[in-house]
Amino acid sequence: MAQYIRINQADNVAVALAPLKAGTPIDIDGVVLRDDIPAGHKFALCNLSQGDNVVKYGFPIGHVMRAVDAGCHIDHNILKTNLDGVSEYTYTPNLTEIESAAVKRSFKGFKRANGDVGIRNQIWIIPTVGCVNGIAQKLAERFSAEVAGRMGSVDAIVAFPHNYGCSQLGGDHENTRKILRNMVLHPNAGGVLVVGLGCENNQMSAFRPMLGNIDKSRIKMFEAQKVSGDDVEYGLGLLREIFAVCSKDVREDVPMSELRVGLKCGGSDGLSGITANPLLGLFSDWLVAQGGTTVLTEVPEMFGAETILMNRCESRAIFDKTVALINDFKSYFIANNQPVYENPSPGNKAGGISTLEEKSLGCTQKCGKSTVRDVLAYGDRLERRGLNLLSAPGNDLVASTVLAASGCQLVLFTTGRGTPFGTFAPTLKISTNTPLFTNKPNWIDFNAGVIADGEPMDKVTERFIDFVIAVASGQAVNNEKNGYREFAIFKTGVTL
Repeated sequence: MAQYIRINQADNVAVALAPLKAGTPIDIDGVVLRDDIPAGHKFALCNLSQGDNVVKYGFPIGHVMRAVDAGCHIDHNILKTNLDGVSEYTYTPNLTEIESAAVKRSFKGFKRANGDVGIRNQIWIIPTVGCVNGIAQKLAERFSAEVAGRMGSVDAIVAFPHNYGCSQLGGDHENTRKILRNMVLHPNAGGVLVVGLGCENNQMSAFRPMLGNIDKSRIKMFEAQKVSGDDVEYGLGLLREIFAVCSKDVREDVPMSELRVGLKCGGSDGLSGITANPLLGLFSDWLVAQGGTTVLTEVPEMFGAETILMNRCESRAIFDKTVALINDFKSYFIANNQPVYENPSPGNKAGGISTLEEKSLGCTQKCGKSTVRDVLAYGDRLERRGLNLLSAPGNDLVASTVLAASGCQLVLFTTGRGTPFGTFAPTLKISTNTPLFTNKPNWIDFNAGVIADGEPMDKVTERFIDFVIAVASGQAVNNEKNGYREFAIFKTGVTL
């Protein structure tokens, strides 16, 4: 097993794959370590003067604030970002076309009447406003108990309480309506009961037209203020009607071209860009070759690597949308008097990530080398197959929610520090290091740390593809086993 790696021949740092002791000789230019180096952290491969750039992944990730000798530890106390403010960009296409796969794979999913495919068949209870969260939760509890032992093909009955739907203005109000609309229409839901109050901003009369032409046997709605008597009993009656329909659904063979996958990372460490994120990049390119769709978000974690994505845009029009995606998010920071590059997080730094450039160059590896086919605004639904970019912050719950809301049936989530949560679509956790997988088997579903331990990337990729297909065909992931299903909506404005 290698103990360190120089990721790109242009790099003037290497990364420890395991803890290294001072005095350890490095088989690069006769370097001997001067400091202890934690796993995932960087050390210099040559002497650096104050102001010199540190190069990792073949790109500058910032400059040193003081002179550093070869073999010394380089972390956030020494390294400073080179990034600053809104930028102008030039379109210089550098496209890698992913050839269509010769061997087509499939999974077992639920075909919906509108042509969509679900990888789960659940009944969801969605409030239009937080005031009826209690009703929604009681409905889920009561009905789950009622149908226990005779669920048929129904995977779960889940309520999704939230704090939104009233006292919101402008963009916040529209964000709430879009996310709730997209949840109601999500293919992983075989049936949905929408519960309103009656006096909220998010009026049912205005929300219903947003859904378009729906199957009324699977999507039902009521407003509690308009129900005479026991609203829970009324809701249970509607759930029985929905259950009678979707409990008869069956899984069928479906081509991988129907799978839409969100790409997310959180609690990243210095191994993220070496193990788990490149693994997702290979999977993303594989799924695109199958005709499927992947979605990359976390716009603030594209800063510093954005030109790589821009030059992979299929056209000038998509390039222009990507420039707007980046600069609009920078302007959002500036408008709120916040530094654009207030990143990485304390957990990232502890794991070996020192600047936003370093974080972004590792983060964007999740989308492989495919051409960018489309750029989505927050709350938009997917329209084009292939790699898409999506506007959202890096916050784990907000970003995972909007990935699922765009139409992704599954979210792939890499992490070096670990996290238990999941959104309303299955949220498959991939560890960047083996100790995390060993310590948190109830959180982590797949261990990419074996790549650092010496298992060949191609073998791990094959196993990962098979694992994703199994999950798409019904195998539960840990957030589902634990009952951890949450969502969060991006909020930027005034609450009344």
